[in-house]
Amino acid sequence: MSKPSARMRLADAAFALFDECGYEQTTVDDIAERAGVGRTTFFRHYRSKEGVIFPDHDRLLELIRDRLATSSHSTALVAVSDAVRLVLLHYIDEGDLARRRYALTSKVTALRDREIASVARYQRLFREFIAEWMGDPTESASLRAELMAASVVAAHNHVLRRWLRGESPDPVREIDEAMREVLALFPAPGASTEDGSGTTVVAFRTGQHIDALLPELRRLVEGEVGR
Repeated sequence: MSKPSARMRLADAAFALFDECGYEQTTVDDIAERAGVGRTTFFRHYRSKEGVIFPDHDRLLELIRDRLATSSHSTALVAVSDAVRLVLLHYIDEGDLARRRYALTSKVTALRDREIASVARYQRLFREFIAEWMGDPTESASLRAELMAASVVAAHNHVLRRWLRGESPDPVREIDEAMREVLALFPAPGASTEDGSGTTVVAFRTGQHIDALLPELRRLVEGEVGR
């Protein structure tokens, strides 16, 4: 069996010490000593103690940019789904390390805040790509791009957390299904009925009985047609 890399030994040492001593009490020197390396080696692999905990978000974001850049206008949403899958697969490949990170960030507020900030970077990247794909500078289009990006990230995080908690036996299948549902919420720019007219009815779940809803739906539809 090959010896674990210095990077992996540092990660294992860090999480072991976080469990034993607490995150705040553990120092870079402690981690390096436990891993059997010097401070120079530590900083060759990680910028800081926090860097041991989080994945390389810069590299992941670059992978997403590369995948999105290969798409055409007609394949843009396929590229979004592929990019989301790339991120999920990265966490799955990390295996137990990803689960240990999840447990730690759930307990340490400062780490949870950093994770939230990282999520915002992914959402911004998707928002900018979707806005460019839409090619519409209006405020309503900007809002739509924001909503789409937020839905994309939410779908990924929902599936990822299920896998981290051991609730998802097939996260790749789940993310593909989740992305199909998300993207179905947002028709392509310029999509319309064949003659450019008609009424769109949005389906949704509610606790109300159908008999109570029908009058309101009829009123809304008739109001739309009368415009």
